[in-house]
Amino acid sequence: MRAVSAHAVIKASCHRILEAFISMSDLKNWWSVSRSLIETARGGLYSLAWKGAIENGYQYVASGIIDSFIPGEELIIAKFVYFNFEKNILGPFRLTITVKQVDPEYSKIDVVQSGYQDGGDWDWYYTSVVKGWPQALGLLKDWLENNP
Repeated sequence: MRAVSAHAVIKASCHRILEAFISMSDLKNWWSVSRSLIETARGGLYSLAWKGAIENGYQYVASGIIDSFIPGEELIIAKFVYFNFEKNILGPFRLTITVKQVDPEYSKIDVVQSGYQDGGDWDWYYTSVVKGWPQALGLLKDWLENNP
């Protein structure tokens, strides 16, 4: 199965970078998330919803189960599923987010989303995510470096 990987070096601590993936106020500001339900314990839910052009609803939802959350080190989401009102439900994926300090001020974030099948909506989503994760990490970098 295919995987998408992306990384960025951000002027922020490892702890702060992972916090931006679990804090609703951060998620809203850097990733435009409308709602979230996140339980950081192993087996907890990790669910994000984005509003769009749909009246009284959500345009996109991503949800999975936290396999591992180690503050300042990693967030791994298993059985990650993507819902888009125009496409088939896609998943399950595995989303692995790791961070490492590279010097006193900067940390590196690595994101790997794996489990892509081939054909139809799978190819569309894979192409979207190949472009999307680098863009999302750019937004994260801008947010964290301007809002430490």
